[in-house]
Amino acid sequence: MGAIVNFSHLLLIFYLLVIPLSQAEQIRFSKKDLGDKIQFNYQWLDIDKQEQNLRFVLAKSAVFDRFRQFKSYKSEFSEAYIHKELKTCIQEKPLKGVKVSFEKLAGHTYANVTGKSPDDVNAAYGEIKKLQTKFLDQYLAQNNYQRFKNFNGVNAIRPNHVAIAAQSTEDLTVLKKLILDKVAVENIRKVTNFVLGFVQSIPYSKLQSRITSSGAGFVPPLSLLYQNQGDCDSKVTLTAAILRSLMPRIGMVIVYIDQHALLGINSSPRGDDLSIMVDGTPYLLAEPTGPALYNLGEVADFSKRAVLAGLYSTDKFK
Repeated sequence: MGAIVNFSHLLLIFYLLVIPLSQAEQIRFSKKDLGDKIQFNYQWLDIDKQEQNLRFVLAKSAVFDRFRQFKSYKSEFSEAYIHKELKTCIQEKPLKGVKVSFEKLAGHTYANVTGKSPDDVNAAYGEIKKLQTKFLDQYLAQNNYQRFKNFNGVNAIRPNHVAIAAQSTEDLTVLKKLILDKVAVENIRKVTNFVLGFVQSIPYSKLQSRITSSGAGFVPPLSLLYQNQGDCDSKVTLTAAILRSLMPRIGMVIVYIDQHALLGINSSPRGDDLSIMVDGTPYLLAEPTGPALYNLGEVADFSKRAVLAGLYSTDKFK
């Protein structure tokens, strides 16, 4: 597996250095303070070199308050939460035949179980482990994070991009009429390609390692619009949120490859479209990151090689 990972890193470097045939170009970006709202103005060139634009207004409360508490994951905070919940739970419902105490060692809190019966002690440790897992999942859900395993089998924690996109959808419904009026025909490909061009034209920032960064660098959709910059995970999440606001019933998956992310749209492939099957359902792949411009079904060579080699994992929208 080490050889495969190194090879994919080489492909990523190649992908970043090669100048693509069509580069996204954001002609203009500005925002205007309207009191309790902000007006956003975007102009860009699409894949056909045609000038496109979007002007919309968002409430400041949505831009600044929706994910005000979101921050990079810190294990010390989750451990403190788990310890507090575990201690309360055991006090309210003591474990049978044992005594549980807690001690700190090297900055971590550990449960110490004593009892006359080894079976009771072992059972108590098993129950504590289950409770710790339960409370970790609670903490992650409350803070828009999730546990995941990448295609190499490495366990880590990352932002819950699907949940964040879902929570952002309502705020972005203001774009629905604007975009559907511009594409003229409410067609999955036309709508998706317009949104892809818009997001691809937003300046890109480098993705930090999902395994070691614990979400550092990720920005939620409306924050990305305000900052006018985002990494691939952030731009995929924004794209998904916009598309869900435009097409509420569309099926989607986020596709994670090494140091990159794609979006899968539930639509039938045609021609040379690149797609994957997830639970028997086809998903056309989309490349929202930029600066290269790609329509739905088209992805960068690096992405294509990773997908065809099976070096990816997915997270499905409900």
